[in-house]
Amino acid sequence: MTSIARLPFPQLTRTIQLNVTMVSIALTIAGSDSSGGAGIQADLGTFSAFKVYGASVLTALTAQNTTGVRAIFDVTAQFVAQQLDAVLDDLVVAAAKTGMLARTPIIEALSERLRSRPVPFLVVDPVMVAASGDLLLDPAATAAMRDLMVPLATLVTPNLREAEVLTGRVVTTVAQMRDAARALVDLGAGAALVKGGHLAGAATDIFFDGDRMREFTASRIATRNTHGTGCTLSAAVTAGLALGNDWETAIANAKSYVTRAIKMAPDIGHGHGPVNHFVPVDEEGKQR
Repeated sequence: MTSIARLPFPQLTRTIQLNVTMVSIALTIAGSDSSGGAGIQADLGTFSAFKVYGASVLTALTAQNTTGVRAIFDVTAQFVAQQLDAVLDDLVVAAAKTGMLARTPIIEALSERLRSRPVPFLVVDPVMVAASGDLLLDPAATAAMRDLMVPLATLVTPNLREAEVLTGRVVTTVAQMRDAARALVDLGAGAALVKGGHLAGAATDIFFDGDRMREFTASRIATRNTHGTGCTLSAAVTAGLALGNDWETAIANAKSYVTRAIKMAPDIGHGHGPVNHFVPVDEEGKQR
């Protein structure tokens, strides 16, 4: 098979090589969704939309579709650490995000590795609560998430229920979201984005970095196709940071991307379908 180096198009070859060297790399550390709408699959689809190269570390395998999760197969903590080492030994990761971490040993192993091998930006999406409101983590794992992962986060992105679990306070209003964002920064996070997607009215998220408080608001879209929105938002923020955007630009662009991805959802499956990860963005991560 002819290699590209031998093709009689030297200018094309140089262009391809130049583009490869300029690619930003983002890493997702999360579970797999066999239906493709959330988890690793949603993250990699989002990275691709932002023209960011995506690497991945699998923490769990799920048998699920748009109607629900049928089974979960956990990956060992040792293998999670081995995957992370393999990626960081070889690739220059500009930003990383976490999703479903499943069990206490995985959280402990991952936090230990990331303390000794920090990445420039770490977005922690604390996947702790199912859409039904049921906790996905046992009390020990919940404490490990709060005590070990939140202090490592340059940004933590809980939904309302996850913010309640992490902070130990009620979060049902925008004012309480602001209080929760402050509490999360007090727990050690560099910044917090508390997502208000489950509140009535406009979809408002609250950002706080220890100094500035800002609201990011979008119109609510009446649809059942919202599977993977939390994963997609945190992945889009991660991609923006990998591209060199500041916090507020990365979040604003991510919010715009997710809103349009929901609006253009392909209506796949018999339950809560996935959003449309093919929504285009430009080279700076801005919505077209």
